[in-house]
Amino acid sequence: MTRVRGKDILRNPTLNKGTGFTAEERDGLGLRGLLPYNRCSQKVQMERILGHLRRKDSDIERYIALNALQDRNEQLYFRVLMEHVDELMPIVYTPTVGEACREFASIYRRPKGFYVTPDDREHVRSMLDNWPEDDVRVIVVTDGERILGLGDLGANGMGIPIGKLALYVALAGIHPSWCLPVMLDVGTGNDELLDDPLYMGWPHARVRGQAYDALMEEFIDAATDRWPHVLIQFEDFETTNALRLLNIWRDRIRCFNDDIQGTAAVTLSGVMAATRVTGTPLEELRVLFVGAGSAATGIGHLMASALIEQGLSKAEAFGRLWFVDSKGLIVKGRGDQLAAHKKPFAHDHAPMQLEEALDDIRPHVLIGATGTPGTFTESVVRRMAAINERPGIFALSNPTSQAECTAEEAYAWSDGRALFASGSPFAPVEYGGQTFHPAQGNNAYIFPGVGLGAVACGARRITDTMFMAAAKRLASLVSEGQLERGALYPPMENSREVSLEVAHAVAEVAYEEGLASKKRPEDLKHVLRELQYDPTY
Repeated sequence: MTRVRGKDILRNPTLNKGTGFTAEERDGLGLRGLLPYNRCSQKVQMERILGHLRRKDSDIERYIALNALQDRNEQLYFRVLMEHVDELMPIVYTPTVGEACREFASIYRRPKGFYVTPDDREHVRSMLDNWPEDDVRVIVVTDGERILGLGDLGANGMGIPIGKLALYVALAGIHPSWCLPVMLDVGTGNDELLDDPLYMGWPHARVRGQAYDALMEEFIDAATDRWPHVLIQFEDFETTNALRLLNIWRDRIRCFNDDIQGTAAVTLSGVMAATRVTGTPLEELRVLFVGAGSAATGIGHLMASALIEQGLSKAEAFGRLWFVDSKGLIVKGRGDQLAAHKKPFAHDHAPMQLEEALDDIRPHVLIGATGTPGTFTESVVRRMAAINERPGIFALSNPTSQAECTAEEAYAWSDGRALFASGSPFAPVEYGGQTFHPAQGNNAYIFPGVGLGAVACGARRITDTMFMAAAKRLASLVSEGQLERGALYPPMENSREVSLEVAHAVAEVAYEEGLASKKRPEDLKHVLRELQYDPTY
């Protein structure tokens, strides 16, 4: 029972069950007469919500409707999302969240999350006391500068932390009260937003340098003081800041960057699964990346670690990984023109463009992380198919509109032989009398489980070894039947079990590396299951 009664319960999304309150609850909570007579089960309520959503004309309208549901009945929102994740995850997160961020000011209804601006310097710790929850365990923070493949959206990027944390809850069972979305609103370089009278962010040019770092440090110090066991996930920062912030903080606090480490783990997992189809051992693969930002080079570093683990020397491992950026193949001849994060992947080789590099390097796997649609042209895919019987084509850029090629294009241009994966979902493809189920290399397979595992064991740090273990565990969950249908990842409908397995792998590493602050239980999986939030009423 709660001290809150009557209408106040119906206005509180964490307490409200709408027509799901029993007669006894209505009497005890002062709700009698405030609701229609008939008590509806949560299952019936879900059917009503799904019918409402399916009648909407667009995904952005469905996104708004789901947001409204979360604002009035949190348990029902997460139950619907959990049980219909295949249908609703593309609404709650990519690709629809990209449109939602673009339209954030227009579709804004009620506040969610926490905002920190340069005007808040020296007040951040006291501000955090305004947040009502005393047991926050996961923070997702962005500065809005590189939202998916859409660029600088400033404070409108708050849609990303909100969406990510919804997936933490639905896919891994992190309790909603443990979650805090944060916007480090340091302005924007997007003049269109600054000129928009509806824009709600800090209306100034983006702050950089020492002032930026000082605000970030104050926020992190304040957050870890208020919630000493919190995990901080960096999300959608521009490449330079993404790499720099991770390097600054990874050995000081419990944190990770999902664009770098989560993307690396899910991509490595897909490549591992693909080797079961091709029969080419992981250590013999040659991989060509198109795009050399934080996501692509993050994949490269984790993949190099996996190759070294298979017995290659460091030089041999990096020698199997090649990168093409906007200027062509990354080679040592560029010298000081190369950014620091690209230099480990620069080889002694003649300069050349993508298609020439394909013929010369003859990669088994082509990975796109460019944010530029159409990068994988028909000519590129056909060259890959000429080189390989089963070419690996990973078009990872989000949202769907930014993918390097579509699933239909990959299958058609490879005569149905491509092992295809994308960052956003594509519908099944009919080609040559066969139905292919495109693999979605979505970070949602990784980051929720990492969070659950870290929370369960009280991990003091999040290490690359944990992401390696997560990648291996995820790859092991793909069945032979799924591989035959072109899927390199398990069905998203199994995401709760997948996250549990990933969490188990992550926690095991924490115990092995001496990074767990909690005593190891006899049955770790049982502890993980017991932690998982159940929104059923």
